[in-house]
Amino acid sequence: MTTYAIGDLQGCHAEFVALLERLDFDARRDRLWLAGDLINRGPDSLACLREVHALGEAVSVVLGNHDLHLLAIARGGMSHKRSDTLQAILDAPDCDALLDWLQSQPLWIDDGLDDPDRLTVMTHAGLPPWWSVARARELAGEVESTLRGNRAGGFLEHMYGDAPRRWRDDLEGADRLRAIVNIFTRMRFIAADGTLDFAAKAGLDATPAGFAPWFTYPRDDDPRMLFGHWAALGGQTPGAVVRAEALDTGCVWGGSLTALDLTSGERIGEPCQTRHGPS
Repeated sequence: MTTYAIGDLQGCHAEFVALLERLDFDARRDRLWLAGDLINRGPDSLACLREVHALGEAVSVVLGNHDLHLLAIARGGMSHKRSDTLQAILDAPDCDALLDWLQSQPLWIDDGLDDPDRLTVMTHAGLPPWWSVARARELAGEVESTLRGNRAGGFLEHMYGDAPRRWRDDLEGADRLRAIVNIFTRMRFIAADGTLDFAAKAGLDATPAGFAPWFTYPRDDDPRMLFGHWAALGGQTPGAVVRAEALDTGCVWGGSLTALDLTSGERIGEPCQTRHGPS
């Protein structure tokens, strides 16, 4: 059995299928970890969602900001953005079943080891230095429970926003849940006091003054951290002082879709077939 971790699909269905063929992936034998953002921007979000859903127990998925955006449109009353490619999902006869499945997915997955220094974890955007493994897992659970409960619609309605930009343990209600979601799904650059910058989305040569990539801050523990979200990194984490491994290699922007063999560390890429957005 081989476990592969793959970065953001973002509707790149043809490349996803081709990558699975390149891996000789067998759902009866192998396992997939997907770093979220299964959908949006690319040409076939519906096919991506159906393909992943059909893999059943062979796949583990974390929610990304685009996945949550779909849920907010469908079940939180939020509006489309001009760049969205989500209408085919909303019009599909199996839309409700796909959304039910997506809404049940977590913000956090790990390999279940008890020692946090040997643990492999995946979230969409990373793991901030101020949360231990145990605390991060607990906070992810707060959002997951809300999404699976009778307050999900209200949460999705109020999920958007940049405030608060700094985590505090005493946050409550919508502010607390929004802060957790933003850290797990939108984090890139942070300041030493824990403030997040949500505007900068480019590479490290465009680091805002007073900020640094989240993976350049030390931690008290040493988990292996897998994340997507940040295509401008090109799968690299220069300056990292923790074991952070970037998986989003920008397939939707003309890059490639990358799979990481979690045992050997080998990376296998499938080039983009058709570019769908600016670099």
